[in-house]
Amino acid sequence: MTIQAEADPTTPSAVLDRVNLVLDAFNGVSRLTLAQIVRRTGLPRSSAHRMLERLVSMRWLHREGRDYTLGLRLMELGSLAVHQDRLHATALPHLQELQRVTGFVVHLAVLEGDDLVYLEKLGGRLATVVPTRIGGRRPAPSTALGKALLAYDGTPGPSYDHIREHGIAFEKEESLPGFGCIAVPIGLIGSAVAAVSVCGPLSHLRFDHKFATPVRLTATAIWRALDRNHVTPTLQRRRPLHSTASAQEPQYA
Repeated sequence: MTIQAEADPTTPSAVLDRVNLVLDAFNGVSRLTLAQIVRRTGLPRSSAHRMLERLVSMRWLHREGRDYTLGLRLMELGSLAVHQDRLHATALPHLQELQRVTGFVVHLAVLEGDDLVYLEKLGGRLATVVPTRIGGRRPAPSTALGKALLAYDGTPGPSYDHIREHGIAFEKEESLPGFGCIAVPIGLIGSAVAAVSVCGPLSHLRFDHKFATPVRLTATAIWRALDRNHVTPTLQRRRPLHSTASAQEPQYA
């Protein structure tokens, strides 16, 4: 019987897999020790140490004493990726206006699998209170943005039927005590390529027409601009549009 040898850990694909393991270990935490990285990745301690030091020299990671954190190079590349996305570039002025008008925290996000990925966050003084960040992920069902996107991704259930019927999703203290969110999908009727939301303290935010209207108008404005440029966001999987897409009205008028 022939025993298949393990893949050479020095081959390019194996090295990339190990780098990916190391970087994924930082998901949800800001700093890790070598021992913690070894536990999270399952890599041999010596291999992990060599890789960590190499990543530090390349500025992908930063070391402070025994702790490792994500480095400036990753931040630079992540920021570049976000700002090169045509969805983000098209939506940004409309998001800025929504934040100015409402004074609340404004988010732009897309769906990737079961996760919500934030492409933008604007919020002034409230931004530091709301625990979200550009490039961050959250389970989609726990957020208004995620609910809006899951509804138009075909997720079954009465709550999603309600979102599809009314074209809006709400979140009350599910992510942060005392805060709520209003989210609206961006796209043609019956579909969504992204979603926009406002988030603020429940003492000031109301789930009514007055507060929902600016979010709806922003979603409409973004989609009209996107539709003119035929934009599909980087993280969003492509989905077929209706055959009469060019003749249809946006998601919201």
